Amino acid sequence: MTSAVIVGGGPNGLAAALHLARNDVDVTVLEAADTVGGGARSGELTLPGVIHDHCSAFHPLAVGSPFWRDVGLEQYGLVWRWPEIDCAHPLDSGEAGLLYQSIDETAAALGEDGRRWRLFFGDVASGFDDLSADLLRPIINIPRHPLRLAAFGPRALLPASAVARVFRTPRARGLFGGIAAHAFNRLDRPMTASLGMMIAASGHRYGWPVAEGGSGAIIDAVVSALRSYGVKIETGVRVSARTDIPDAELVLLDLSPEQALAIYGDEMPSRIARSYRRYRVGSSAFKVDYAIDGDIPWTNPDCGRAGTVHLGGTFDEVASTEASRAGGVMVPNPFVLLGQQYVADPTRSAGNVNPVYAYAHVPKGYEGDATDLVTQQIERFAPGFRDRILATRSTGTRQLHDYNANFAAGDIIGGANDGLQMLMRPRTALDPYWLGVDGVYLCSQSTPPGAGVHGLCGVNAATAALKRLERKR
Repeated sequence: MTSAVIVGGGPNGLAAALHLARNDVDVTVLEAADTVGGGARSGELTLPGVIHDHCSAFHPLAVGSPFWRDVGLEQYGLVWRWPEIDCAHPLDSGEAGLLYQSIDETAAALGEDGRRWRLFFGDVASGFDDLSADLLRPIINIPRHPLRLAAFGPRALLPASAVARVFRTPRARGLFGGIAAHAFNRLDRPMTASLGMMIAASGHRYGWPVAEGGSGAIIDAVVSALRSYGVKIETGVRVSARTDIPDAELVLLDLSPEQALAIYGDEMPSRIARSYRRYRVGSSAFKVDYAIDGDIPWTNPDCGRAGTVHLGGTFDEVASTEASRAGGVMVPNPFVLLGQQYVADPTRSAGNVNPVYAYAHVPKGYEGDATDLVTQQIERFAPGFRDRILATRSTGTRQLHDYNANFAAGDIIGGANDGLQMLMRPRTALDPYWLGVDGVYLCSQSTPPGAGVHGLCGVNAATAALKRLERKR
């Protein structure tokens, strides 16, 4: 029987383990922390009984992941919950752009820009499953749906700033800008439209749900599935050298390229090792968790019905702050992503005490304390918010790295989303998962298709590993 060791028990490592186990491989997972889950953990970070997500929070790509749907995580206890409004983007005028799962409702809420929104995103949303079948795997492949890709490609290559000019109203431009800002990149760079388009389209196709009880419930379901296939999970096991890994025919690393290089660099072909050394860390996040009394007092009440609220003002302001951040400047009005998971999932609250999740985009490796800046940005669109705060917990870039070594310098997306690295990570290759060492593969979010609790980086790497092993035999 083929044996495999997975180093790192994040969502991708666990997905790789499950895919291998479903193909009759004897799998052991080694995780350095006391629990598996990586960025998809949750727990009491502020007050007793108030549940916060540690990193990942909203899961359009997870609920739509073809692998998780095939596994059927719901049969292992996972329950998805959807907010009434997926995303809101408030403006200082009191208006707000609103993203509903229904593209018709979104268009209606955008007024004169509704028709443009439907025209721009309608075909991407309706063909999302076909598009994702090609885009959520290595870019160098034979397209399964070439006509869909041909229609998507010209728009995807545009800067987000060019797409914003399609819309006439500040709320439509702001709504798209906040979604595009998930790329952690300047919005005037080529291809920054692509991620915004796919995230918006995934919302129209599947919505932006949360997992009941916290993102850790996704991992609980995956672990239940793994145990049903006999996968062994060992926690508290830190791997820092090749000798720390038991002998196995396959080794899959749910690690950053830097960590993989530290373990296998001496064995990797020089050209692949050079690619790993050149791999660029992305921008950083600064996270603040709040426990508040009651709800956030939004100026625009629709924001109170949204699971996610993007705080950045107009498109031009978001573009300006993202450009400054990319240039190493900590601005006083950073782009902030705020989560009100309890709106869809009240089990996370303790009576009238509700959890609020927020993180700001900050310069790479930022060492300061951005807590007040995040609070001010919320207060800007919700006067009186500060008075409702009962407790806070801040997690800076260094603490994010300490929490998860894959979050180098507070980079929670696994590498810079710009230039060729946005398309081909961690290196340009037909099989970007293989380290060039017999039986060893990278399966983290630093591989295609990138960040998200979809598990597909792990599944793609495991698929590549099985194919190469079959050819070898």
